[in-house]
Amino acid sequence: MPIVRIEMLAGRSLAQKRELTRVITDAVCNIAQARPEDTLVLIDEYSVENWGQKGSLYLDQEDDDED
Repeated sequence: MPIVRIEMLAGRSLAQKRELTRVITDAVCNIAQARPEDTLVLIDEYSVENWGQKGSLYLDQEDDDED
């Protein structure tokens, strides 16, 4: 059973997540010869308060970019 885990910042629409799940499932099935019913896609979303990059929280980086 293939399991694909996606971690990203929150903010995508339900339609975007549906399409992402569909496209990833199609790719996994085509390449790994898996069945769609055996392919699991998990989407974990994080707020900007819980995402760090370049040594600081993403929320603080947005503030720095505006300066």
